[in-house]
Amino acid sequence: MNVWAEVPTLAGRHVTLRPMARADRDAIVEAFLGLEDLFTTTVPTAATIDRWYDRLEGEHAAGRVLPFTVLDADGRISGVTRFMRMSPTHRRVEIGGTVYAKRVQRTGLNTEAKRLMLGHAFDVLGCNCVQLRTDFLNFASRRAIERLGARMDGVLRGHLILGEHLRDSVVYSILAHEWPGVRRNLDRLMARYDGDGA
Repeated sequence: MNVWAEVPTLAGRHVTLRPMARADRDAIVEAFLGLEDLFTTTVPTAATIDRWYDRLEGEHAAGRVLPFTVLDADGRISGVTRFMRMSPTHRRVEIGGTVYAKRVQRTGLNTEAKRLMLGHAFDVLGCNCVQLRTDFLNFASRRAIERLGARMDGVLRGHLILGEHLRDSVVYSILAHEWPGVRRNLDRLMARYDGDGA
């Protein structure tokens, strides 16, 4: 098995990340109702999801992404995320393309999803570096990334055009030698959700 090519299933208590499949399309569109006007990232809609899948499948075939469908503790499709900008040669990936249904935002789902993905990146893929990026104006996302224990590398100004919005991207990273401390931090954060059904 080529761990850089095959999308694994990563399961925790509050979340399961499984390989993305077109059969998920309607449930993904439904989960993202009300998020269509999010200006900080691309949210697939009924009109765009087939093109979105085409692009992701092409990037996966080219070895650039490992895309996941995100399920909540009840098994409901609640979002998407992926490893992207993958470089086995330089042993680095980015965690990104993450969108969650409103109903699971600010729960233990995202913290555990990041814990599972970071564990896979460092412990299975053997990464030296994992990056995360977000819109400079997405302050909630920036706080969440910083709460993980990632450090800011800098800002890519005028980085992306998202509709009418010219996005400055904030780049964060976690290095392999920092992973044990970040893992302890994430485990401590996850302990808050024990027993509360988040």
